[in-house]
Amino acid sequence: MTGNTTKIEDPSSTDEPKKFTFDFSYWSHDGCKEEGNGYYGPDTSHANGKKFCDQMKVYNELGVGVLENAWEGYNSTLFAYGQTGSGKSWSMVGYGVNKGIVPLYCENIFKQIEEKKAGGEKTEYEVTFSMLEIYNEQIRDLLDSKTRKGGLKCRQHPKQGFYAEGLKIVPVSSYVDIEAKTEEGTRNRTVASTAMNATSSRAHTIVGITFVQKYINAAGEETAKTSIVNLVDLAGSERAESTGATGDRLKEGAAINQSLSCLGNCIAALADNAGGKKTRVPYRDSVLTKLLKNALGGNSKTIMIAALSPADINYDETLSTLRYADRAKQIKTKSSVNEDPTAQLIRELQEENERLKKAIESGNLTIITGEGEEDDDMSEEEREKIKQELDEEYKSILDKNQKEMEEMKKTFEERLKEQGAGGTDLADIKEKQKTIPHIYNLNMDPQLTGHMFHFLDAPSKSFGAATEGIDVTIHGPSISMKHAVFTETDGKFSIEPMEANVRLLVNGKAIGTKTQLSHNDRIIFGTTKYFVYVNPKERDSSKEQYKEITFEMAQEELAKKSGFDVEGQNKSREDVLLQEDLLEMLPAVEEANAISEELDKKRRFEIMIVSPEARGELSGRTEVMVRMKDLETNHEWVWPRQKFFNRKFVMQEMYNEFQEGDPWELPAEKDPFLDDPNAEFHIGSVKVWLQSIAYMIDTKEQLEVTDFKGNEVGLLNLEVVPCDKTGKKEITEDDDVFIESPDELVGKELNFNVKLLGCKGLPNKFTDIYARYTFYLDKKLIETKKIPNTINPDWNFTQLHAIPKCTQEFIKYVSEGAIMVQIWGKFKPPKEKKKVNTKDSMINAGLQKAATHNANTNVKKYDADKMKYMMETAMLRKRQEKMEKKLVWLRKMLDVAAEHKKKKISTNIIKGVYDATTADSADKCIAMIPGEKGKY
Repeated sequence: MTGNTTKIEDPSSTDEPKKFTFDFSYWSHDGCKEEGNGYYGPDTSHANGKKFCDQMKVYNELGVGVLENAWEGYNSTLFAYGQTGSGKSWSMVGYGVNKGIVPLYCENIFKQIEEKKAGGEKTEYEVTFSMLEIYNEQIRDLLDSKTRKGGLKCRQHPKQGFYAEGLKIVPVSSYVDIEAKTEEGTRNRTVASTAMNATSSRAHTIVGITFVQKYINAAGEETAKTSIVNLVDLAGSERAESTGATGDRLKEGAAINQSLSCLGNCIAALADNAGGKKTRVPYRDSVLTKLLKNALGGNSKTIMIAALSPADINYDETLSTLRYADRAKQIKTKSSVNEDPTAQLIRELQEENERLKKAIESGNLTIITGEGEEDDDMSEEEREKIKQELDEEYKSILDKNQKEMEEMKKTFEERLKEQGAGGTDLADIKEKQKTIPHIYNLNMDPQLTGHMFHFLDAPSKSFGAATEGIDVTIHGPSISMKHAVFTETDGKFSIEPMEANVRLLVNGKAIGTKTQLSHNDRIIFGTTKYFVYVNPKERDSSKEQYKEITFEMAQEELAKKSGFDVEGQNKSREDVLLQEDLLEMLPAVEEANAISEELDKKRRFEIMIVSPEARGELSGRTEVMVRMKDLETNHEWVWPRQKFFNRKFVMQEMYNEFQEGDPWELPAEKDPFLDDPNAEFHIGSVKVWLQSIAYMIDTKEQLEVTDFKGNEVGLLNLEVVPCDKTGKKEITEDDDVFIESPDELVGKELNFNVKLLGCKGLPNKFTDIYARYTFYLDKKLIETKKIPNTINPDWNFTQLHAIPKCTQEFIKYVSEGAIMVQIWGKFKPPKEKKKVNTKDSMINAGLQKAATHNANTNVKKYDADKMKYMMETAMLRKRQEKMEKKLVWLRKMLDVAAEHKKKKISTNIIKGVYDATTADSADKCIAMIPGEKGKY
């Protein structure tokens, strides 16, 4: 970053760096040092110290402007966009003394209010606060501890635009109040996230702060100047396109990422409009874009912070974020001061209510539209859908207007009094944390870690899903009614299961008996409840420096105990990505198994580490995949990472309905546990090297077919044979067209047949078996016929590959490359379904509770080198045989020359013998030696 310019380049590519220019380009990756109070400021001794931007610099250049806008009566919006972990929350919220824009804005607005009051200002100041979350197209009020079924409704007001119906907007009188409300909202969000998985990477959070200044204008009227500031922390951008889910009938549950993609569409349309192209902006396509319509293209001054990761493994995501921001900067909004006499506002609301009442009574309902959203552009389907909602929409607006009028008539002090203290006393909790042993939650979202506390303030404290006979009720997959109990002896706590087969882990290891705990121990209840044990007395009396425990540390510990290597040094980029995926997948697969068990869905999930060769691909990186097995029929499906996660989110929603006692079963087409039993299954693959063709030597081999795990599941008989351009006349050893160097083929014609004869010994559970592959640059699949009801399919399939003129690139391909033959089939229909109980089956399979991970740690690596060695050995053997024949003929030529006392042999005869394709043709050349005369 130099000045306002950001430059990005991929270290693994030779492409030119790409440059982007913005209003500000802030560097905060390195070049800083921690000051005595924990604040990170510029390190002048570091090469990047001069360009490091600390939190205050960002606030002074961005946040101060938002604050000034608020005093002037303008609406403002601050977006934070970027992939998970890139620093959105650092910029918006910050950590500890390194406060971000939001807390600094809140602190300063109250500070300035107090200064103005102290200066004798007669103006009344009112600040209100709201906090909501959008997850899977549902709005959740984070200041409401009760989760409303289906979330809050998104309504449209004719003047104020879209709003969340019933959202709590609470008055606050100080920054301490805002801190308490933020903590309350975060705690409510944490409780929900353990069930819903609505982490910051998958959910949008909107904090709304409304600032009203009431004063008497020159005409003697009470006037209100209002500013609404929306602070928006968007979901992680890396999952917006659902990579890997193409073709799956269940994409992102229902619409987890719909909001983010719609935001992109709106930004694109608004950018087109800013460039003079008239484009309809699809605000109505998602809840997020509805609520932020003003921020995007209406009455608001808007700032977007694009957070970037400088890591090479995130190059593609960072480039995508830069392009997103580059388009967003083209948008122009029209902001105006919100300043009106209070009486006028009340009068307008009353008049609006009268119009609405008449419209409802007469049935003459019209669609509410706003600026930049043309009614004429709507389809009939959109019109009809909107009209169906109008009746309750109008009633909602009536109710909203009425409440606003009532609030305007109250003093701010009355509203504060009505609100009361609310929430939990944070100071009391923090004080108890200093002395009383307790456990606090870990969450994959760092923002949600450390917001749930359970104090061990009694000699015994029990945890479980029961509502009676248990001290602390916790819910989640694999949580038993009576799960575990903490007991205290001489100031130290132990934990033990209360029932058999309870899933309870301490420091990544399953326990079945009473286990003494030490400060900072990690405890896992079921599959989703992660906690850290804290013993203040032990901590304070110890000389040990305890490290802060993170969710990632707990995951790595779990993976290590399950047999996965997560500690290797100097890992490659691919290895780092693989480890990230693995740590993310381990708890997700456990949770899916636990949900399947509790809902008795007859499905078992297992992690697979799959190389590109094992997937039947010639290139790519090793990936983590999931195998789902039907416990009744033994059918199997292998899902890529994203398809599994898409379905897991729907599984979680089913489980939530189940826990709430609501109907949870879904129709077959929407059930995430069901997949097409007639879907084709990738049985295995064979890598066929083509080097022999580069020397015009045929290959006839029987090669191993290996499955996803690298196990041999059968044998493939194949041939790769040079031929003429029709493919009918194949070149055999007798034709002897052997060449010494593949370069001899450049510019020449090359024809050969690939013959897939058949397979032997494939698993008996498959039918309709066929083989397929792609060749060189052509992506079109070449397939054999499908053979039913046999483990030894005979295809006798031949494919001619005719190359009119070989290029250097093609010769390199056949010299060094291969084709990947994939074997596919379908599972045979079961003769009868086994009657199984999912939980019993899990136990019998050795997957019960903590053993889930161990199912696939013995994955074999696909040995591509072995296959290549086998084929190269066969080719070299044939080359050697041909060279030995030539040596015999040359030796015979020398013997004949010696017999006839010839001291010299014609180069024509030598060349004829060397180039001979058969023994007869060599003998004809040798026979010319006795009678040969002339100059040699």
